[in-house]
Amino acid sequence: MGEALRGLKRTIMCGQLRESHVNEQFTVMGWVQRRRNLGGLIFVDLRDRTGILQVVFGEEINREAFEKADSLRSEYCIAVTGTLVKREAPNSELPTGMVELKGESVKILSESETPPIYIKEDLDAGENIRLKYRYLDLRRPDMQRILMTRHKTAKVVRDFLDENGFLEMETPILTKSTPEGARDYIVPSRNYPGMFYALPQSPQLFKQLLMVSGYDRYFQIAKCFRDEDLRANRQPEFTQIDMELSFVETDDVIELNERLIKRVFKEMLDVDVKLPIERMPYKIAMEKYGSDKPDLRFGMEINDLTEVVKDVDFKVFQDAIENGGSVRAIKAPNSAGMGRKQIDKLVEFVKTYGAKGLAWIAYKEDEVKSSISKFLTEEQTKNILNTIDAKVGDLILIVADKNSVAFQSLGALRLHMAKELGILEGNKEFRFVWITEFPLFSYNEEEGRFQAEHHPFTMPMDEDIQYLDTDLGRVRAKAYDIVLNGEELGGGSIRIHDTKLQERMFTAIGLTHERAIEKFGYLLEAFKFGPPPHGGLAYGFDRMIMFLAGTENIKDVIAFPKNQNAFCPLTEAPNVVDKEQLDDLGIYIKE
Repeated sequence: MGEALRGLKRTIMCGQLRESHVNEQFTVMGWVQRRRNLGGLIFVDLRDRTGILQVVFGEEINREAFEKADSLRSEYCIAVTGTLVKREAPNSELPTGMVELKGESVKILSESETPPIYIKEDLDAGENIRLKYRYLDLRRPDMQRILMTRHKTAKVVRDFLDENGFLEMETPILTKSTPEGARDYIVPSRNYPGMFYALPQSPQLFKQLLMVSGYDRYFQIAKCFRDEDLRANRQPEFTQIDMELSFVETDDVIELNERLIKRVFKEMLDVDVKLPIERMPYKIAMEKYGSDKPDLRFGMEINDLTEVVKDVDFKVFQDAIENGGSVRAIKAPNSAGMGRKQIDKLVEFVKTYGAKGLAWIAYKEDEVKSSISKFLTEEQTKNILNTIDAKVGDLILIVADKNSVAFQSLGALRLHMAKELGILEGNKEFRFVWITEFPLFSYNEEEGRFQAEHHPFTMPMDEDIQYLDTDLGRVRAKAYDIVLNGEELGGGSIRIHDTKLQERMFTAIGLTHERAIEKFGYLLEAFKFGPPPHGGLAYGFDRMIMFLAGTENIKDVIAFPKNQNAFCPLTEAPNVVDKEQLDDLGIYIKE
């Protein structure tokens, strides 16, 4: 049975004890990692969130404590008082490995059943059982280190923003639904039957209102919610470091955030981020890497072969070029010897990104082989190899299609080949890049209209405002994303603060004045009262912690995440509610 503390006080944490503490008496408390009975001595590894301490119980030290220690089992919660001594057999693997506590008294604070999962580093257990017993999973030292990293990072961010004149302010969780992009989570109102709140996908409109309110610099480590089909590393609820600044332009926001990034990576990992961080226009990123979040840790850039192959008598190339598309390629190093089956898999891979096929040229020591050799003259083949600066051993992979398909398929293939070739194995580099000058609009093929690429409050670049009424495809945004190793770490924009320009923006995306008022009326009303120029940025905080903690799974950095189906195995949420609750809300469940 568990004993009460009865005034017993913990005097130090397990992982804090060192040789400098030898001969002092301490009381430690924690969980039994393991117990070893060696006859006259019992050794217990005692664990708390600071680390593990070896405790030794002996018949000669204290017989009563020795007998009680013999009843200890894994994960019993105990308190031990004793004197710290040097270990006869030191363990250099442990920070506390030079010392041990001679257990003079022990209290069993609570017993434990045999845990359904092992409490150890690098646990190899199914995700659902880890989430069902998350409170045990979170006892594991590697999980505790990650969540302590999360805490420390939040503190570094708060300290930096406080030093730079930001105020931490909260915005509502129960708000109005403005469906844009992902679905909102909606919450029924008891006081207003048939009406609903929505959980915020971001604090976007409220942080802009705070700028109108004159707070100048706002930030929040904010909970956000999106009801979307979960892909890898997506969660229905996630956290942003959200910020907004008044009287700024793009350079001001970028410069401040570069200093924030530098501070975080220095304090958390002792990594020096070189400033200024490289900037790359969206157009260049797409043409060279096929992605608006390029991984710059390796080359394998996309090359434009359109001019070189425009006279090649090959229908696939000709059709792509005549339809306004292009012929583009990447070269995979040391891959010319790849077998036909492997290449066939690459063909199937690019088809999942919309490409109709994949042509290839293998530049071998003694010959050049190609899937399209019968369409190419020797000179045309040579021109392709020269254009792409191919070396012996390179495999040239070619896609001919409309630009968006060529970029997307080759961008994905580039990453796939880097993985297949092990190019990034053991790479510890942090490669940042700002992607700028995004398109303000994207064309929705299904609806046959342009829509806002980010949100309808993003400012167009000054020189492109003239195209708002004539050529939406040419309009670039004052938007910027910070990308790290091929992942978007954060993004933001300068906002529209001019009412007339905002009206033109709504007109451009087919939003009538009435509909705009219905969706965003309170913001538009506020903008009648002298809004300052403003802009901001939001980081995916969970994703930032993944980089800092060195994990590739977003569930590792969230204390109580949902599984891939947005279900919580621990609490079994979502779940049914009582009929009385539904009646209160005026809700009837359709069978």
